[in-house]
Amino acid sequence: MRTAIVTGASAGIGRAVAERMLEAGWTVGLVARRAELLDATAQAYGDRAVPLPLDVTDADAVQTAFHDFAEASGRLDLLFNNAGIFTPAAPIDEIAVEDWRRAVDVNLTGMFLCARMAFRLMRRQSPQGGRIVNNGSISAHVPREGAAPYTATKHAITGLTRQIALDGRAFDIACGQIDIGNAETDILRGIAEAARAAGKEPPPTMDVAHVADAVLAMASLPLSANVLFQTIMATKMPYVGRG
Repeated sequence: MRTAIVTGASAGIGRAVAERMLEAGWTVGLVARRAELLDATAQAYGDRAVPLPLDVTDADAVQTAFHDFAEASGRLDLLFNNAGIFTPAAPIDEIAVEDWRRAVDVNLTGMFLCARMAFRLMRRQSPQGGRIVNNGSISAHVPREGAAPYTATKHAITGLTRQIALDGRAFDIACGQIDIGNAETDILRGIAEAARAAGKEPPPTMDVAHVADAVLAMASLPLSANVLFQTIMATKMPYVGRG
């Protein structure tokens, strides 16, 4: 039986991916701060869904939960490193320093702490190896207006992905990144509502189930193959082309 930890698993992309992997027969550790939402998922899927309520910015909590999950399940085959936040949109001079620090803490430091612990477990387990899939974003390539903290942290994740992919070679640890554009989640629904309120067209969207299928496909590869970067997006979103 293959095992995974999914962060940000209480809602949105993380929950969709966790549920898709559970449906495919994986044992999945569900990481998020909201324990009650994790428990609801666990009740629907039984013993293969393991709630791991924690804050990804807490290094000690990450270490304990990851270690306990791997010990109980026998190993860790996959980390879907997904937890992230989108702080209030504003021009850079209006962004609160607290919002900047909060975005860096969750979107960058939190992903580093989870990748660090997953790498440690994968390096030392037998047979050695595993896979880390980082959730980048279209914002790892091009920004939304007023999103300096989110954009900067997602660009940083691209560097983290490349570094882990390089450092993992000697230990059969593959690392890739999925850059997602406009999957329909609560965050994007909020952006769409704000656009309508401003008299603008809401952004094109796609079903989050397509993202879950894409992550499962990346996760199901043998460790001799790796999708280093994948972009999946709503077809009509204005990602390419001239304005």
